[in-house]
Amino acid sequence: MKAMIISEHGGPEVLHLTEVPTPEPGRGEVRIRVRATALNHLDLWVRRGLPGVPPSLPHVAGSDIAGEVESLGPGVRDWQVGDRVVVNPTVSCGHCEWCLRGEDSLCDDFGILGEHRWGGLAEYVVAPAVNLVKIPDHVPFEEAAAVPLVYTTAWRMLITQAAVKPGETVLVLGAGGGVNSAAIQIARLAGAEVWATTSSPEKMERARALGADWVVNYKAENWSKAVWQKSNKRGVDVVVDNVGEATWAQSLRSLAKAGRLVTVGATTGSKAETDIRYIFWRQLKIIGSTMSNQAEFRDVTRLVWQGKLKPVVDRVLPLEETATGHELLESGQQFGKIVIRVA
Repeated sequence: MKAMIISEHGGPEVLHLTEVPTPEPGRGEVRIRVRATALNHLDLWVRRGLPGVPPSLPHVAGSDIAGEVESLGPGVRDWQVGDRVVVNPTVSCGHCEWCLRGEDSLCDDFGILGEHRWGGLAEYVVAPAVNLVKIPDHVPFEEAAAVPLVYTTAWRMLITQAAVKPGETVLVLGAGGGVNSAAIQIARLAGAEVWATTSSPEKMERARALGADWVVNYKAENWSKAVWQKSNKRGVDVVVDNVGEATWAQSLRSLAKAGRLVTVGATTGSKAETDIRYIFWRQLKIIGSTMSNQAEFRDVTRLVWQGKLKPVVDRVLPLEETATGHELLESGQQFGKIVIRVA
């Protein structure tokens, strides 16, 4: 099969389209004919090499996968060849104490398709059958591929972890990112007032179209000062901060008393400075979140199929132009997801 291989860690130039053996499904697994795979910042980190994670090369990235069931491994009964499916990229053992609680993303053997095992930037991929959800006929593969990682991540961090309530104010930093464009919609669906930051007038308009009530251009003004003034010096109830080091201190200062800062990433670095006085004096909560469990994946895909959440696709590129997609994502030029059409 054709696959976009990472042959060594480095820049986009290390991506090579080549022929590799087609994987065989094991017990409880299916082989999927990949039709579309969306890119995430995780793909960039995997390509560059994650600190502390031993390299396993060559590697195929791509966590967001949509396609058709092509063959069934032993023991698979609930799927048929030809079924249109989207894949939950969270891989878990199914029997540790966390899995038995339904907390797949806390599994002792937790992994992510595209990071810990080969992903979907190839003609075929193997995945656990339990991770599949059927795609309705009215949803294109490219749109379905824009859902898994970012929408389930945003759903868990806002609904499960931060427990956003109607009437609260949620601030989303970096509206153009995949997780954050999903977070705007989910916070709005939960009944919150949604504020957002982004980097251009064009992205400000797109954030408003997704449901943001108020948007600030962080390149044109001091966003944390603007938030403080907009809130009449109260602050916001929840801050979604995936940026990390560059925004952490301002995020904490932007929170109201008893506010929550929820994070699922640190794109600008992981060594942020924290003024502990803000934490105890305002009685703040710092909440981490990663991926989702199977129930959350099914909840969020159901809302997408119903049209209550809308995947944001910036553009669709052929598999041969995956490196271009990486370059666009690294430069922050996109709004929403860059999707790779595999076949």
